[in-house]
Amino acid sequence: YSLPFCEENDQSTKKGAAKHKQRLRESIAGDRRESSPYVIYYGVNFEHRVLCKKNYGTDELKIFKNAIEHSYFFEMYVEDLAMCGFFGEIENENVIAQDLMTGTGDGVTYLYPHLDFKFGMNNNKIVSATVHTDMEKAVDISNISISQEVEFSYSVEWKEEDLEWKHRMTKYTNSNFAPRHMEIHWLSIINSCVLVILLIAFLTIIFMRVIKNDFNKYIDIEEDAIEEEESGWKLISGDVFRFPQYATLFCATIGTGTQLTVTAFTVLGLALTGGVSTTRRGSILACGVITYSFTSIIGGYLSTRLFFQMNGKMWARCVLLTALLFPFPVAVVFAWANSVAMAHGSISALPISTIFTISCLYVFICLPLTLLGGILAKQYAKKDLDAPTRTTKVAREIPTETPFYSNRLSMMLISGFLPFTAIYVELHYIFTSLWGHQVYTMFGVLFCAFTLLVIVTSAITVSLLYFQLSREDHRWWWSTFTNGGMVGVFLFGYSFYFYFFNSGMSGFLQASFYFGYMTIISFAVFLMLGSSAFRLSLLFIKYIYSRVKCE
Repeated sequence: YSLPFCEENDQSTKKGAAKHKQRLRESIAGDRRESSPYVIYYGVNFEHRVLCKKNYGTDELKIFKNAIEHSYFFEMYVEDLAMCGFFGEIENENVIAQDLMTGTGDGVTYLYPHLDFKFGMNNNKIVSATVHTDMEKAVDISNISISQEVEFSYSVEWKEEDLEWKHRMTKYTNSNFAPRHMEIHWLSIINSCVLVILLIAFLTIIFMRVIKNDFNKYIDIEEDAIEEEESGWKLISGDVFRFPQYATLFCATIGTGTQLTVTAFTVLGLALTGGVSTTRRGSILACGVITYSFTSIIGGYLSTRLFFQMNGKMWARCVLLTALLFPFPVAVVFAWANSVAMAHGSISALPISTIFTISCLYVFICLPLTLLGGILAKQYAKKDLDAPTRTTKVAREIPTETPFYSNRLSMMLISGFLPFTAIYVELHYIFTSLWGHQVYTMFGVLFCAFTLLVIVTSAITVSLLYFQLSREDHRWWWSTFTNGGMVGVFLFGYSFYFYFFNSGMSGFLQASFYFGYMTIISFAVFLMLGSSAFRLSLLFIKYIYSRVKCE
């Protein structure tokens, strides 16, 4: 225990502060569970039982008072059900004086030594667990110069509930430590879904009318054999399938992004179907790490296949880059954050055993499967891109005069802003759960929101691609990828707003963890949505150029 609470039970042989064996999910989440000296028997109620009596001097009282001033709270687990509460409070505090001066505002500091446990049971299973502090038994520790004897005690109440065990996490939606106003949350999500569907329908109707008119125009020209200069996207038919610069990097980003997308949908699917427990902290993270390792064969296969379709030769370099593109930045950020945590003595620093386990997953599973995917693509994948047009030897000059609303920066902002508005509401709850150590139970909504995000991002990217081709700009490979991935940039920008205005976090340690891991999350979103947008764009280009006769 970092605070001087009771580590032994005066009426039992049970001791606290015994470290539990760490699991991978707990280590990744930064949890370091220790036993408590509280003795509780299933179905046995009692109103008052003494835990221990301790004499506190100036040093111990100062530690307690400082923790209460900084709003420290305790967290206990019973059958993976979290119980949270504050162990002290400051009353009659002068908030203005606290903000303007270094003092605490001369408030009265109370320590709560009594805990009231309440458990719900159904069919011999614990379905709810809460803990409350007793204000009437509070101890005034404002004057730390006087030693005090504090009696810690607790009470237990059991009651039957109709709540089923599989629905036990719904209790947390009404907790003070979980997001409130779920009705507003659901309405906002439904509103976002409706807006996304309307946006896609609007784009589809307008887009198909424009494409149909283009087809009719080009067909009429071919039938009448009118000698006139072509314009628009048909004019660049000989350049549209000209492969991009840095083809190796491009193929690696597409393969890694697709692998991350498959990982995300797999983890969300397992969370929805109960394949992975969402009630245990760190389970989703551990599932993501393991799933990413085993889906490495997908990333290696797809990146190598695309590389061969671009007439690439050094495929081993592409495989290696695919294997390092995402894990390497993660390792750099982790090394920095873990070093900062160790320097500050924080339990968020991962132990050596966990680092060794994750390293073995990468070395013995992730790397070999990525290589295996590359070998399978080399031996069995189709090497032809099936382009409907032939690429000319000399690239066509791209017009330089374009309206301001159709330049690269404007299109990137549009492609990122519109999909971001569809997930803005859900982001608040995700950030609150992720960085506020709260329980997130809305995985069904998250699955729908992520699916709609992928769809609307890809649809908007294709729409912007059409306008790019219409102004005779054939450099669409990297532009579609970056346009789709711009949501990740907006997500990273939102993280700054959340940190400074909503999180309540401060200090170098918290800033290092927050911005380090938000950089990784934003990068992952950039890769996922960029690869999804590119794949739909490739299908779109093949479709429109296969429908008209190009010389």
